Amino acid sequence: MPLPLVAVAMLGLAVQMPQAQKPLRSDRPLVRARSGARITVDGRLDEPVWQAKPAAADFVQSEPREGAPASEATEVWVAFDETNLYVAAYLHDSERHRLVVNDIREDFTETDQDDFELLLDTFGDQRNGYVFITNVAGAKADRQVANEGREINASWDAVWTVRTQRVEDGWTLEMAIPFRTLRYARAGDQHWGVNFSRRIRRKNEVTFWAPVPRAYNLARVSLAGALEGVTIGRAARDLRVKPYVAGTTIRETGGSSFDERFDGGLDVKVGVTRGLTLDLTVNPDFAQVEADEQQVNLTQFSQFFPEKREFFLENSGIFYVGDAARNNRLFAPPTADEDLLLFHSRQIGLTPDGQPITIPAGARLTGRAAGFTIGALSIQTNSTRTSRANNYSVFRLRHDVGRGSDVGLIAMNRQATDTSGDYNRVVGVDANIRFFGRLDWNSYVVGTRTPGVESGQYAWRTSLNYEGNFFHGKGGVLQLGEGFNDELGYYRRTAARKYFTDIGIRPRFASLRRLGVREMHPHIVWDIYNDLEDHLIGRNLHSGYTFFLNDGGYHELSVNNKFQLITTPLRLSPDADPLPSGGYEWTEYQLKGGTDPSRTVSLTYTGILGGLWSGSQKTIVATVTVKPTYRFRLTSGVSHTVADLERGGDSEFEATLVTVRGNYSFTTNMFLDAFAQYDPTRKLLNANVRFNLIHGPLSDFYLVFNEQRFGGIDAPTPGRSVIAKFTQMLAF
Repeated sequence: MPLPLVAVAMLGLAVQMPQAQKPLRSDRPLVRARSGARITVDGRLDEPVWQAKPAAADFVQSEPREGAPASEATEVWVAFDETNLYVAAYLHDSERHRLVVNDIREDFTETDQDDFELLLDTFGDQRNGYVFITNVAGAKADRQVANEGREINASWDAVWTVRTQRVEDGWTLEMAIPFRTLRYARAGDQHWGVNFSRRIRRKNEVTFWAPVPRAYNLARVSLAGALEGVTIGRAARDLRVKPYVAGTTIRETGGSSFDERFDGGLDVKVGVTRGLTLDLTVNPDFAQVEADEQQVNLTQFSQFFPEKREFFLENSGIFYVGDAARNNRLFAPPTADEDLLLFHSRQIGLTPDGQPITIPAGARLTGRAAGFTIGALSIQTNSTRTSRANNYSVFRLRHDVGRGSDVGLIAMNRQATDTSGDYNRVVGVDANIRFFGRLDWNSYVVGTRTPGVESGQYAWRTSLNYEGNFFHGKGGVLQLGEGFNDELGYYRRTAARKYFTDIGIRPRFASLRRLGVREMHPHIVWDIYNDLEDHLIGRNLHSGYTFFLNDGGYHELSVNNKFQLITTPLRLSPDADPLPSGGYEWTEYQLKGGTDPSRTVSLTYTGILGGLWSGSQKTIVATVTVKPTYRFRLTSGVSHTVADLERGGDSEFEATLVTVRGNYSFTTNMFLDAFAQYDPTRKLLNANVRFNLIHGPLSDFYLVFNEQRFGGIDAPTPGRSVIAKFTQMLAF
């Protein structure tokens, strides 16, 4: 297996870097927590501990004027007792009547409303942390940050409490975060990283206590300040048992009768040490997970679907191997990971078309120990009519070196548990080295083993990434051998070498700001794919110019030159003849954008004119979101393509998808979500309605309705299911 010299050099450099954990930067601010407070979490700052001088104040802007004082004052206090960490904040506002609240759902989207955010780096490693977010109405969002934003896990759920109050000149809040919710290095005196952030939405202003350049966000953990004075006594036992019971009645599409079944299962979470958590699951059920959203697919590749199942999402960042973090707020570039995402947990327990495979049991160990970040996962699946019973195992080990750098190991195994001896194995090493604070060098090399495959069982990737306020740039190479086979990953090609670059500048001019334009962003994202003999097999050259507006909207004009080589005929639509094998080149002209998402009515759109494979296309993708109150949100969208492939025969076709999504929040603990998608070409309607009541900490009741219906005279009987599920978390 070829090992690129650049990866060898990177790994060697990483090993030579100092291994000791460096202290928090001396130029970052310090906050001290007060002890012994008796606090009632009600959002009113009437306890004596909150009457003292605030622990943190003097926030500074990241947006729109980096380094300038915040336009509205924010004061934060930190306290603790034997069981909880408390955070209180007074968010002054001279125009209290203009506070923006758009959502009270669990894990709400914070970017389109006023909010307060807390980051805790409980290991002081300047890489990983916990984020707790609330808005004016007291909604809750929490997430895990891994590797300074290489992965942000918004599906992580914690036990914590928050209450807010509107006051004459703004709003106030109190948070209580149990120590048993967190993982930390040791008992006794704590030395944590901490940062606070506030968003004032009507001004599209973002401020931080510990300053963060506008190229980054709260996930840049190394820029956090220091939290001192917290003392934790002997660690409390952390054992959580979460049983569930579920009842389902289901009729498959085309079926004649309903089948009923009752299931039960158990999730157990054990704090093995202060830094390590063991999760066990028996007969897990994911019936409450939101349905996948389909897209019009005009490529030769299968569609990528994200993981949504809770068990696989928690601590998933530990298992990530790949690119440097791109965590600025204003720009979300395409990711190279769809060309090779080494570990994609969706490959476990789901068929390629998303149907569940029974999982009798699974275990996961994650956390930190002896200076290492550790992740271990083992899942057993049952056999189906088309697949064997398998055990899936993943092991991840990462060691921090220097400031902002790390080296790691990943090993994955899929082993049939029958007598066939069939298996697939992947082993690799990676390194992420940071120079000068903003330059990241990322590399990995992996080998695979599959019975019957003799050569080309490797993949490697290396890239340099610079992220600054004015200039950002990335360049690198990815290669997959002809025998590469990663059955726990997602990738599109083998026997291929990809050259990629992502370069842009972000100038800002006061004259344009007065006209409503905050930032311009001319950029290129170019990907070139060759075979291993350097013959061109694919190309995607995106050249764009984006205007980001003061109110949070944006508009982008781009030209996309594409080339694809297909080796087998490709049918893009049932209404069109297949494209013969060969090379195809075309150019698209694209206009896309969105209006201010905090408004009652907002719009996103994408329009494409130009080529498509051997012919031409006209494509429009548009969504309209209406939010008459913070309790109700309705989003309706359409994706419509008219294409002419100009190859004779039936070359013209249309592809359309219509989606409608509605959400109603009765309270911050009770929600109703509905999603429907209609494909007029196939006359196919998929609908999903989900009611969720959070009746206790991490305890839920779900009622879910699903329907799949085809139109037409000879349409099969609609598929339909109703699922009721009850979970109860018991803490010991």
